[in-house]
Amino acid sequence: MVLELFIVLLNYFIMFILIMVSVAFMTLLEQKVVGAMQIRVGPNKTGVWGLLQPFADAVKLFLKENMSLTMNNAMVYYMCPVASLMFSLGLWVLYPYVEGGIDFFLGVLFFMCLSSMGVYPIMLMGWASNCKYSMMGSMRALAQMISYEVSIMMILLSLIYMKGSFNFKEMMNWSFIFMSLSIYLPLSLIWLASSLAETNRTPYDFSESGSELVSGFNTEYSAGGFTLIFVAEYASILFMSLLFSILFLSYESLSIFIFVNTMVIAFLFIWVRSTMPRLRYDKLMGLAWKIFLPVSLFLFLYYLSFY
Repeated sequence: MVLELFIVLLNYFIMFILIMVSVAFMTLLEQKVVGAMQIRVGPNKTGVWGLLQPFADAVKLFLKENMSLTMNNAMVYYMCPVASLMFSLGLWVLYPYVEGGIDFFLGVLFFMCLSSMGVYPIMLMGWASNCKYSMMGSMRALAQMISYEVSIMMILLSLIYMKGSFNFKEMMNWSFIFMSLSIYLPLSLIWLASSLAETNRTPYDFSESGSELVSGFNTEYSAGGFTLIFVAEYASILFMSLLFSILFLSYESLSIFIFVNTMVIAFLFIWVRSTMPRLRYDKLMGLAWKIFLPVSLFLFLYYLSFY
């Protein structure tokens, strides 16, 4: 019993370390891809081909002076980035190990609960900063994430009904990848668009709209606090990419193709950033409530008619 617990803790510790390294190289990939799409070089001086650039950025961020605000709620201000990172990394506990991990029988419900909790640190960051731009950014992010979570939950309900399980490990065992893509293609497209909104990525990055809000809810953060927010955002991007791969692109239990598919979906997040302009905020909310929600509800009823 003690040995099994030690193996589980060791597995998750190693996984969290690898997530941090993956986030570092995800930022490098984004800088390289965006640079290539904008016909410029990108990072190429720090290390061979710029491979050490993420670590140089991390050292620079942690060594910067941390702002000490006089009119803020200090405890909430400093704890919210930590809570945001904890919620983001907590989702990775759902990673379906073959053995040596926690087998979540109700993993989908755990994902729903923990992902919904992620809006609270963002809301409190804007409130604790005592800055109107931060508060506006946090309220935008709050409304946006709640709106698109409804569509995500409806998609998960459809998949739960079709697979008859709340366990992500059992959802991976599709009979054939192309059949799953053909049946669930509309759901997968809505999930991908909703994931962009859920992670505050372009074209849905209204919480960090630089032309209006300077930087959004993280305007008053610097040094370590900003770094934690940054890591939490990219860890969420990687997890949503992994979840897309598990739900729609997996055809056997934990093969190398899942990780390849995860990187392809993560690349799509970057590609969309380089390609799509930012939507108007009313268009964003209209898309969630007038298009995605009715379509996902209709698809849920459609899947109900299968049996």
